[in-house]
Amino acid sequence: MNKTKIAAAQLSPVFLDKVKTTDKACKAILEAGENGAKLIVFPEAYISGYPDWVWLIPNSKGAELNQLYVKLVENAVSIPDNTTNKLCEAAKSAGVSVVMGMHERNSETSGTSLFNSLLFINEKGEITGKHRKLIPTGGEKLVWSQGDGSTFKSYDTQAGKIAGLICWENFMPLARNAVYETGAQILASPTWDKSPNWRQSMQHIAREGGVFVISACMALSMDDIPDAYEFKKLYPEGREWINAGNSCIINPKGQIIAGPLEAEEGILYADIDLNEIIEVKRMFDAVGNYSRPDVFNFSVNINK
Repeated sequence: MNKTKIAAAQLSPVFLDKVKTTDKACKAILEAGENGAKLIVFPEAYISGYPDWVWLIPNSKGAELNQLYVKLVENAVSIPDNTTNKLCEAAKSAGVSVVMGMHERNSETSGTSLFNSLLFINEKGEITGKHRKLIPTGGEKLVWSQGDGSTFKSYDTQAGKIAGLICWENFMPLARNAVYETGAQILASPTWDKSPNWRQSMQHIAREGGVFVISACMALSMDDIPDAYEFKKLYPEGREWINAGNSCIINPKGQIIAGPLEAEEGILYADIDLNEIIEVKRMFDAVGNYSRPDVFNFSVNINK
């Protein structure tokens, strides 16, 4: 069963509302199942929205940042909790594996720091693992902690073996190599980057790793941000889209086979054949016939 269908969800969250965003995600999971998909990938920080204010509000505005951070933590996810239970139920009902981007509380200790995380759920509705983003970029350091090497894993699903890297973490050559060495066939790459340069990088990574890449980006309009949030006034007048998305699915040859989807919500679907991976790796396998372990040493520190 090497042929299957996969999906990328380019959806808007109900901004900083965990319950409503989760309900919307569950509906999308069920829809993907009805359309024959065996895997669906959601955007970075989908539950419950990308904190775009980190690029707008200076760190000197502590009181405003504190209020937003409290709201962010209140609508973050602990793994497991009621939110993950709902997602697991939807995955099981739909028979679809899910990769969900979310703000994750550090529930192993204080429960008040956050990670930018991916949650992996299989088609049986079981949590198989999570990945915490290694390095928040720029202003993101104001809200997210750093992940570690223990979450570099891939997971068997009915669509293929899947792993994940989040946004610019995909630019890290050694992080990519760590993923390739897990035997991943599909790379989930949830992101906030909508640029043509990002898309070109995703095409290169698909070729480099010999993997299918699912680049899922959040579509977020000005109307999606409630007027009660003061930072909304900091955007240029007349702006319609905060992020237009441009999600896409790419095959191991680096060809875009679905999308990009711009300035609208929707679910992208692509029929894939895992034999394409074998075909391209006949010539170039980054962790196989091109790895040269006699020349290079590579390891991941998995100590927390």
